[in-house]
Amino acid sequence: MKIKIIYGLVWLLLFASCAQDKKAQRIPLEDFFKNPKKTAFQLSPDGQYISFLQPYKNQMNVYVQKLEGSKITRISSELNYSISYYVWGNNDEIVYLKNNDENGPSLYVVNKKGDKFRSLFSEGKLRLKFINPYRIVKNQLLIAINKRDSTFFDAYRLNIRTGELRLAEKNPGNISHWIADENGQIKLAVATDGVNETLLYRSKERESFKPVVTNSFKTKIAPIGFSSSDEGVIYALSNQHRDKMALVEINCVTGKEEKLIYSNDSVDVSEAGYSPLNHRLLYAGYETWKKKRYYLDDSVRKLYQHLEKLLPNTEVQITGNDDAEKKFIVKTFTDRSPETYYMYDLTKEKLTKLSEVNPSLPLNAMCEMKPISFKAKDNRTINGYLTLPIGFKAENLPLIVIPHGGPTSRASWGFNSEVQFFANRGYAVFQPNYRGSKGYGKSFWIAGFQKWGSDIQDDITAGVKWLITEKIADKNRVAIYGTGFGGFSALHGLCFQPDLYRCGASQAGFVNLFTYIKAVPPYFKPILRMYYEMVGNPEQQMDYLRAVSPVFHTDKIVAPLFIAQDLKDPRANINETNQFVKELKNRKIPITYLVRDNDQLNNLEEQMDFYRQLEVFLSDNLNK
Repeated sequence: MKIKIIYGLVWLLLFASCAQDKKAQRIPLEDFFKNPKKTAFQLSPDGQYISFLQPYKNQMNVYVQKLEGSKITRISSELNYSISYYVWGNNDEIVYLKNNDENGPSLYVVNKKGDKFRSLFSEGKLRLKFINPYRIVKNQLLIAINKRDSTFFDAYRLNIRTGELRLAEKNPGNISHWIADENGQIKLAVATDGVNETLLYRSKERESFKPVVTNSFKTKIAPIGFSSSDEGVIYALSNQHRDKMALVEINCVTGKEEKLIYSNDSVDVSEAGYSPLNHRLLYAGYETWKKKRYYLDDSVRKLYQHLEKLLPNTEVQITGNDDAEKKFIVKTFTDRSPETYYMYDLTKEKLTKLSEVNPSLPLNAMCEMKPISFKAKDNRTINGYLTLPIGFKAENLPLIVIPHGGPTSRASWGFNSEVQFFANRGYAVFQPNYRGSKGYGKSFWIAGFQKWGSDIQDDITAGVKWLITEKIADKNRVAIYGTGFGGFSALHGLCFQPDLYRCGASQAGFVNLFTYIKAVPPYFKPILRMYYEMVGNPEQQMDYLRAVSPVFHTDKIVAPLFIAQDLKDPRANINETNQFVKELKNRKIPITYLVRDNDQLNNLEEQMDFYRQLEVFLSDNLNK
């Protein structure tokens, strides 16, 4: 099997030079997986205050600081649940979300001084989505909730001053997404019949929606923003009539694509910068082995070039700004360094460091993540990443294979705590972007449909075998580990490639695809046919689903296995996992079984305990 190594000889020389370095110091496990020191920085709309999340008694809470002052005020005191979402509602108040698995989502509002705290929304155990998650217009927060019917979402306006919840748009039962403009007006929606999706448009809220274009769900149109000069024209990412997602202009009145703004022959355009203030596009973003930008605005190009000069040899991203777009939150990272946040004042051309997310990890002990590509058994090119431990020759290394979750996500270049932890312990780490991964075009994505237990797994196997053939990996010391779909891949690999893996580990992995499909929540029901097309129909494809579900093939597993399972995970049924483990124990297969109660109060300690046990498991099996 022939492999293409990106950058060829240069790439090998880089790895060879790394191997001559002294072995990296052993970093305590806790340093890799601790809560961030500070993260999720935001600016108030007027640019006078800065906010961030910081640990308080092991839970992430919101803090506020005046830009020109030193006093820091903690404005939330959540002890049972970390805050996962917050936003400035206006110049004085912050709204934040607390997700409670038992009682449903709750929204709270508190002012920047930390007083006048009040409950804003708590409607019981339902599902909540944000329509404009980081934009509240005139104290109105747009949300979608399945309050009236569990299977679909109506759009509501929530007044953060009064707590009034007012129906903005009633769902006829087929709307999967509501889309609002920068002024908070719902002008677009996506309707689905389960397989086909129709983009709907109206110029004003009092008007009725009219269809723009209908496509199979395999063709995507993702609106980015609205043109200020042409009524009815939107900017969108689209792969209509093409394989790769491109940035285009679409006329919602005629339903026609009027202009191709930017496309890339190799990969999808995955994002676009858009200015709500000026209604203009800023850049098109795409990801080869690193993220890149094609600039559409000279001032933004100059801004990024200036930031890259101030912050050399890092990935630079603008993650937030004030309403005037004069002050910006800047995030940097590399494959060897976690995120660092800065505030940049455009008027003063001043860059101020805010915080490192995890200053405990020394740069010289972290390892480089390098891109590789190889050929699958059907000659399809598969991309991925390989991280080698510092101070080891790039030959006969113990290898950990980490298939990403989804499966329609992807591994990306950047800092990854798990990867660096494993590399620090002396393991090579392989992250394949198998078929079905996003970012490589429509045909590559569709190639993973109903191939969860076949072609996708063959891609992973092909990459592992190449690493063995090239003598980078020791054939007797290969482990496979993943979460969710990655956990399913780990279990599948142990079942169907018993000679390839010395051991495997699964965190919340699917043991039974029948259960996985049938356990879809009520709000997935409108798109269930699409789900069947992607995964498999449990009524029509029973033989296939049974043939690839690990729960039916415990007799094939011979290698030691580590399983971590959340007690209340609906997609990985605890009873089935218990039976799976019992059958393996009856066959005397060495197994470590960790059941977590998913208690948010102790989630950090549960996470640390998981990695402690995983470290011991891998060491016992790969270092013999």
